[in-house]
Amino acid sequence: MHDKLIQKLEILSDAAKYDASCASGSAGKRQAGKTDKAGIGSLTGGSGICHSFTPDGRCVSLLKILMTNYCIYDCHYCINRVSSNVRRARFSVKETVDLTLNFYKRNYIEGLFLSSGIVGSPDLTMESMVRIAKSLRLDHGFKGYIHLKTIPNASPELQAEAGLYADRLSINVEMPTQPSLNKYAPEKDLGAIHGAMNTLKDKITEHKVDKAHSGKRPPRFAPGGQSTQMIIGADDSNDKVILGTSVKLYSEQKLRRVYYSAFSPIPDASQVLPLKPAPLIREHRLYQADWLLRFYGFTLDEIVHDDMLDMDHDPKLAWALRNRHVFPIDLNKADKMLLLRVPGLGARTVQKILSIRRYTKLNWIDLTKMRLPLKKLKPFISVGDYSPDIHLLDSNNFELQFKQPKQIELFGA
Repeated sequence: MHDKLIQKLEILSDAAKYDASCASGSAGKRQAGKTDKAGIGSLTGGSGICHSFTPDGRCVSLLKILMTNYCIYDCHYCINRVSSNVRRARFSVKETVDLTLNFYKRNYIEGLFLSSGIVGSPDLTMESMVRIAKSLRLDHGFKGYIHLKTIPNASPELQAEAGLYADRLSINVEMPTQPSLNKYAPEKDLGAIHGAMNTLKDKITEHKVDKAHSGKRPPRFAPGGQSTQMIIGADDSNDKVILGTSVKLYSEQKLRRVYYSAFSPIPDASQVLPLKPAPLIREHRLYQADWLLRFYGFTLDEIVHDDMLDMDHDPKLAWALRNRHVFPIDLNKADKMLLLRVPGLGARTVQKILSIRRYTKLNWIDLTKMRLPLKKLKPFISVGDYSPDIHLLDSNNFELQFKQPKQIELFGA
């Protein structure tokens, strides 16, 4: 690469690092059809490279860049806002395509994560991003992963076209409420963002329905679904408001994933922003709570107590400590939803327990063979040959044994 292109890459990859929603999703592998070329790039198979994970745990590398960090908007939390004094750069469509292919051929990446500032107009920006994805797919037979950040105010036709070439699409809401957007991103409108999400949701559903009714395979359309990002700690929104927004996005816009990004002070920061970064443990707790809401049957009111999550304990353990009367739970008799509420039991472990107890009664030795976190489980469960001291759960200092500075596994809530 020549010096000018390297300089652009340094600027635009650094500018892209603030977007947390760099993930491969569950798009799977793009198979070549009978009439397709063999293509290059596959999910299976330096600067601007981020690492993400597929649903089966494989790590993939993505080229994560902005098409440009020029922007006509003045969002206070964004380092690329129009009033920010930063170095600016812009990739052409050809440069972005060539860069992606060259990085792949050198085995640096397996896909592309492309975002952009708004330059000229939303439609002009979105059109250029679509041209990049289209050229990779049609002109070069690229079968790797592509994630495009779509522009909320771009025309529905351009957003729909983007889904034909991208594996995942995303539109960042950034703030959970319109008053917060009014203060920190005055050009953005939550209604317009939701409208764009609804357009994409309808197109995704339309392609699935076409396949079900006709029996024919329609063109792929954003098989990895939609995602979004919210910045945590830049405004005064509490955890209940943030998670309430996520619940609505999952249920109404059918989002595949909401990402939470703890606010961190940026260079040349706006004076309306906080001076201190948001604690990373808060971001971590929001991810844990999000997981419980989506896969463990918890409701928002059960998880969030007094509007904020407990920073000392993970959300499931915090719920258990507030509801000690529910425990101990008999692992040989409790139904699935109750088992999922036991601190230390994940969804896969619960499924194992349900399978095992169809044929035999669970005893303590069975739990040791399953390599479960027995110290955490011990006060909350009973099995055939074990039952905890019931007075332990009632003691005032019971929760102190769990108050430890270590961080638990993110998705093992």
